Formats: sequence, structure tokens, C-alpha cells
Amino acid sequence: MLELNRSTRISTSPDKSPRRLTTVALTFFALLLGVVGTAAAQSKEQKARQTVEKSRLTVETFQTDDIFTRNYDGYLKTAKGFLIIPQMVKGAFIFGGSGGSGVLVARNEATGGWTMPAFYTLGGVSFGLQAGGQASETLIIVTNERGLNRLLNTAAKLGADLSVAAGPIGEGVGAAGITADLIVFTRNKGLYGGVSVEGSVVDVRQSWNRAYFGEDLRPSDILIQGKGENPHADPLLEAVAKLTGSEAD
Repeated sequence: MLELNRSTRISTSPDKSPRRLTTVALTFFALLLGVVGTAAAQSKEQKARQTVEKSRLTVETFQTDDIFTRNYDGYLKTAKGFLIIPQMVKGAFIFGGSGGSGVLVARNEATGGWTMPAFYTLGGVSFGLQAGGQASETLIIVTNERGLNRLLNTAAKLGADLSVAAGPIGEGVGAAGITADLIVFTRNKGLYGGVSVEGSVVDVRQSWNRAYFGEDLRPSDILIQGKGENPHADPLLEAVAKLTGSEAD
């Protein structure tokens, strides 16, 4: 009888075979990867939301600059879109890399309002006097359909795929006659200039578009077809509408 009980205990003990241990390990790692994947998606969504909020502040900063709005009022009212990079970071001295993340909004030709934002990066090599690392906010006016359509594709190189003009600011500085696809304005602590985007590459942050809208939308889906909805972007669109004297969609 004693032997029978001992046998029963042995037969009902946990199965510690290699196959069972492997199954448990694979299950654990699958759960771990799921948690990490969720955290990464949340992180991208948070970064996208912060970029939208900072972009709104950049637009409001330019909107309150009377010299800017007075000199470039015509371009603002007819703009096809705006690429807004709230923080362009650069470093080194004389030569250095620069870049930042931002959003592109486009005018809805049917309503005159503005579309939801699509997320982009702007990065490359900048030249000029760069004593120490600096951060500047950048507002790029997309002046024509060609410029907007080219930005819908990935990896557009400024100065090669798209013509670029720097937007000088100052009383008496003429702004008429600019024919470039993009007009670039940068501000650093209230002063204009300081960052050259010639040769920089504009590319899509598709993972941020997916995280922000909850679906896999391309820039053309957002900016041309008007797909995607996130009320979080409404203050940004209202700021753009105020800058251009138009209405947000």
C-alpha cells in the first residue's frame, strides 16, 4: 500500500520534460513581446501627439510676428500646405548634422480648410556658422501643387527634387517674385535664419501616422483624400487657419 501511494505521488508530480519547459518559455516570451510592442506603440503615439502640440506653438509664434505676416501675407493665403518642424536640432562647428520631426498639413481645395497632419522627418547636413548645438523652429510654406505632390512621396531631397528659397525677414525686405516650391523660415530665440535645409531630405514617419490615427494611412490618404480623424489635432488646424485667414476642416 505504501508503495502504491509513493507511485501515485510520483505519477502526479509536475511534468518537467524539456518539451514542457520549452512551451512555457515560448509562451512567456510571446507575452513579453506583446507588452513591449504595446509600450512601443504607445510611445510613438505620445511622441506624435507632442509633435502636434509643439507644431501648434510654432505656428502661433509665427502668426504673432507682424513683420512676417505682413511681408508674406500673399504666400500664406495661397499656400498649398505647411511643413512644420517645431525643433530643428544641429550641432558641431561649421559643419554639422541637423534634423527634426514635424507635420505636414495641406489645404483642402474644395473647402479652403486644412487637413489632418501627416508626420515627417527633415534631416541632413547643414552648413553655416553653428557655434555649439542649437535648436530652432522651422516653418516651410509649400507654394504650389508640384511641391505638395513631391512631398507625398518618400525621401524628397530639398534643392534637388524640390526648389527651395530662404525667407528673409525684415522691414523693407521684398518678398515678391519667389517661384520656389518651398519657402523656408527658421527662428532661433526670436531671430530668423541660422539653419540651411539645402540638401536635407524630407521623409515620412509612417509608424507615427499609424500610431496617431490608429490605422495605416499614407500621406496621400490623409492630405489628399482627407482620411484619418483625431480631434487632438484641431487646435493645430485652427492655428494654421488663423495664420492664413482661412478655416480648418
